[in-house]
Amino acid sequence: MTRFRSALIPLAAATLLGLTSVPQQAFAAPPRPVPSVAVAQQATEASSCAPTVRGATIDPRLTSLFTTYGDDNSRLDDWTGADGTYSLRLPNGRELWVFSDTFLGQVNADGSRPPVVEEGGTTVFLNNSFAVERDGRLSTIHDGTAERPTAVMPPRDQNHWYWAGDATLAGGIVEVTYQEYERFGAGAWDWRWHRNVVARFAPGRLNRPISVHDLPSGHGVAWASGILKTGGHTYVYGVEDHGSPKYMHIARVKGQSLLGRWEFLKADGTWSPDEADSARVMSGVANEYSVSRVGDGYVLITHDTTEVLSPDIVAYSSCSPFGPFTGKQHVYTTPETGGNIFTYNAHAHPHAAGNGLVVSYNVNSFVNTDHYRDVSIYRPRFIDVTFE
Repeated sequence: MTRFRSALIPLAAATLLGLTSVPQQAFAAPPRPVPSVAVAQQATEASSCAPTVRGATIDPRLTSLFTTYGDDNSRLDDWTGADGTYSLRLPNGRELWVFSDTFLGQVNADGSRPPVVEEGGTTVFLNNSFAVERDGRLSTIHDGTAERPTAVMPPRDQNHWYWAGDATLAGGIVEVTYQEYERFGAGAWDWRWHRNVVARFAPGRLNRPISVHDLPSGHGVAWASGILKTGGHTYVYGVEDHGSPKYMHIARVKGQSLLGRWEFLKADGTWSPDEADSARVMSGVANEYSVSRVGDGYVLITHDTTEVLSPDIVAYSSCSPFGPFTGKQHVYTTPETGGNIFTYNAHAHPHAAGNGLVVSYNVNSFVNTDHYRDVSIYRPRFIDVTFE
């Protein structure tokens, strides 16, 4: 795929299928199917702390918020679609929405968007961005200028870029995890995951990081698919991505900041300071997932990756934040899935207001031009999950 190909699929979707190559910094070819691989059967017996999923319905507030904002043309350097979709409550009560691949610009009256700037159009494509929600209104955060926007987490050169992971607060500072990817050759699929970092942002100046720090990256685990604070620790959930299967890994840091001393969950249930000891906790998780406190237990929300391109969002539960996660329950079947359209990377937003546990998921297409034809495809969807 050349830099000025007539259409694009945003990069982050490619990790859904465990791809390891990329053509250019801001572009990716359609994800390649992966062979069906048998994965370990997860225990069907529910933990004693397991809440029962009652149902899931579309979240009307967040659905309307992002639809209205994305379609609004009062500014032409702001958000019209993205994936990733993490969130964090800021100290002043605002909600920070953390995105990976992002479209900025105009939406046409027929619901389409112009081509990207590199193809002669006006749509800007960034590998990461923020949006801030305050009093039911959104605003886009990027670096650069309105005429030339750039990512909030800038790449070190044209052969590298960052996709966002989950975020946390530490002493009033926003810490956002990122996975750095790199291009290593001229081939269409010559790209790979490189390392994990955490970028620290001041809540009042979110357009660029104060500092960037390395995170553990020595054993092929992308940290952090999700983050949870409980019991005096910050738990960090990662994924070891082999396309199919994908394995969950768990680490933790004492206190609030990810800059503290990490330790990793071993196969025997103890903790080690050596990342090489990090165990494959379970298979079947997606590249992005979440663990949240619900009632007396902990609920893991993920797209079901035991089947290739599954439309199903599922839940597992545990009495502890580090598992074992058992009792697989069906949560929701994404109605968008079918034909060229696929969905991926469901996870929860426990601090977001909703009728239950708010869960988002991403929507994408294998057909490049669909992202120009219909802006609604490449936007997050939100559901409210209720439990008994």
